[in-house]
Amino acid sequence: MSQLSDTIKGFFVRHWRVFAISLGGLVVIVTLLWYVTESPKNQLWGPTVTSEPVHTKVVALTFDDGPNPPYTDRIIDYLHTEHVPATFFVVGLAVQAHPDVVRRELADGNAIGNHTWDHAHLVLLSRTHIERELTTTEDEIQKVTGEHTQLFRPPFGARDFRVISVAHQMGLQVIMWSVPLPADWTQPPPRVIADRVLKYVKDGSIIVLHDGNKGRSADRSNTVEATKIIVSELRKKGYRFVTVPELEKLGYAEAAAATPPPGPTEYGPFFTPRL
Repeated sequence: MSQLSDTIKGFFVRHWRVFAISLGGLVVIVTLLWYVTESPKNQLWGPTVTSEPVHTKVVALTFDDGPNPPYTDRIIDYLHTEHVPATFFVVGLAVQAHPDVVRRELADGNAIGNHTWDHAHLVLLSRTHIERELTTTEDEIQKVTGEHTQLFRPPFGARDFRVISVAHQMGLQVIMWSVPLPADWTQPPPRVIADRVLKYVKDGSIIVLHDGNKGRSADRSNTVEATKIIVSELRKKGYRFVTVPELEKLGYAEAAAATPPPGPTEYGPFFTPRL
């Protein structure tokens, strides 16, 4: 037994560099796979919205995975009291289970987005299944609210050419985020959640919190309290809250204002090209 142990130990000692390189390579591959499929900044698969390059102190507060009473209701109540609009990316099965909450979200001036039927990891699915996840959710939102959404956020941020293509064919904009996820679903203290968000907020940022758990029930009391801290402290810094569609309109308006009007060519106002 001792001889076998020494043999194994000797093998690892002789080949430790190979194991180290292999492990390092595996880490690099996993990191690249995450970046390619889930990083909000990656635009390889097609255009997505992560923030708006505005020069105004505005931010978009968004919530994923609901509705999830009573926590979504508490968030809606607080936002209504503070006159803060938000954008809720809803899961279809939760919309079906709690239609009144979704109607409240819209009635209070919030925006609604599609977050698939059951929070599926879309990259792992066939195109047909991807289409079903989005269309079934879209149909349920239409049934409950009488309106269609124009926003879509893929669960986990996971997307590829097929996901982006299906969303665009349905007339949905793919909305990501610019503030790193605060992992509020792990239920850290509210102050911790808030601090993880606040240190990354800039003009035009999109913030993500979670009022549900992949469309199912979960305790989100810490997210409710963190929302209050985030809203209060950003207001003290002069920030105003808008929905994602409102943020996009502001971005378009600033871009249009910054575009110079048509004028003389670089060769001068009286340049006439030779024919």
